[in-house]
Amino acid sequence: MRQTARKLCLFLAFSFASTLAGAQQNPLTMGPGGGPIHPPPPLDSTIPRIQADQARDSVIPPLKISFKKKSQEWTTPKLASLPHEKLQFTDEGKQATQTYSGVPLMALLAEVGVPQKPRGNDFRLYVIAEGRDGSKIVYSLGEVSPDVHDGSVLLADSLDGKPLTEDGPIELICSGDHSPARWIRGVASIRVIAAD
Repeated sequence: MRQTARKLCLFLAFSFASTLAGAQQNPLTMGPGGGPIHPPPPLDSTIPRIQADQARDSVIPPLKISFKKKSQEWTTPKLASLPHEKLQFTDEGKQATQTYSGVPLMALLAEVGVPQKPRGNDFRLYVIAEGRDGSKIVYSLGEVSPDVHDGSVLLADSLDGKPLTEDGPIELICSGDHSPARWIRGVASIRVIAAD
């Protein structure tokens, strides 16, 4: 019995000494009454996705679309309010089919005066899309117009039902190409220019 009491006293002494030594090494972990200070709880991870998207979008400048002297700016919420189309793409690397949702580019070009049903000299027009990283691609107006081309060119804002986040909230995508080589992530501007 004495031996058990001695072991218990030694255990309590060592426990107290190690606690005291820890407090001396890191006094910030001890509260005013000598008790430990508990770290603050983790940040609330239940903030609605909409608020997070709005915070992200307020930092990213809007997409600017221009033709001649007319231009418009498009934010992600403004695009989200427009009618959307879906485009499915099979990603060979991931071996999965992905579904993008976005606004047809031609609908936004019409807002700045680009002819929706191109004829004659309208086919001299071409579209230059530029990403935030400086990458640029070119489409003829015929490739963008659903009256001329079977493929779709969309300004996508979601992938598989979730907002796009990687490289910016808007991506220019098209169907009809064998690979996504002419897709632009983080679209910053789109200009329509006439060839000489």
